[in-house]
Amino acid sequence: MHFTSEKRLDDGVVERAFSLGDIPGILWTPAEASAPVPLILLGHPGGLDKMYPRLAARARQSAAQGFAAATIELPGSGDRPRSPVTEQARADLRRALAAGEPVDDDIVDRLVLPLVEMAVPEWRAALDALLSLPGIGGPVGYSGGVISIGTRLAVVEPRITAAVLFAGSFVPRVMYEEARHVTIPLHVLLQWDDKGNDRQAALDLFDAFGSEEKTLHANMGGHTGVPQHAGDAAADFFDRHLNPGVVS
Repeated sequence: MHFTSEKRLDDGVVERAFSLGDIPGILWTPAEASAPVPLILLGHPGGLDKMYPRLAARARQSAAQGFAAATIELPGSGDRPRSPVTEQARADLRRALAAGEPVDDDIVDRLVLPLVEMAVPEWRAALDALLSLPGIGGPVGYSGGVISIGTRLAVVEPRITAAVLFAGSFVPRVMYEEARHVTIPLHVLLQWDDKGNDRQAALDLFDAFGSEEKTLHANMGGHTGVPQHAGDAAADFFDRHLNPGVVS
């Protein structure tokens, strides 16, 4: 991991850009900490530059709770090389949506599964590097989308002990079986009027999760209209599961 820039935000949070090989990322750490802090991995649909304002806001909220937060660019997003298979799937998706046609399983599989296969090992490599840094000690949470990436990480990465998953991305059918193997505590956010995405698929995936503790927080509104109280509930969830100083 190579840090490429560092700045202190107006609330004292330290923001450092880094590269992990050819993967760009950002790490935010609280202004002051007397001991190694927990870490939240911030998932997103790709495009760090476009997503930065929302990611930074989530990271600053995490820092206010005493957590570090980090994110990396997804394969095929930002300045990273494009995959011809994924680009064709994305074009097919846009064409189906524009025509008002259903998005079939083939398109979803070609769009999402290669992304999961590439992104999950990169997230795990980033986690290796982040946990080796002084001041970051775990436990680790995952927060955000793409929900299939979060699902796979929850299955294969034992260092992730709790997750807030953002519903709203297309879900390949194979992920429902993987979801049955998820056992960590989950808090799932669903926007009820998220156009272009299958609400029923999100509900079916939630039903499939094998976790004994899982909560679905559904709200009216579109993809980016998550109300503040829903974000506050997600923050409380991480306080309970990542912050040993908070009493449930």
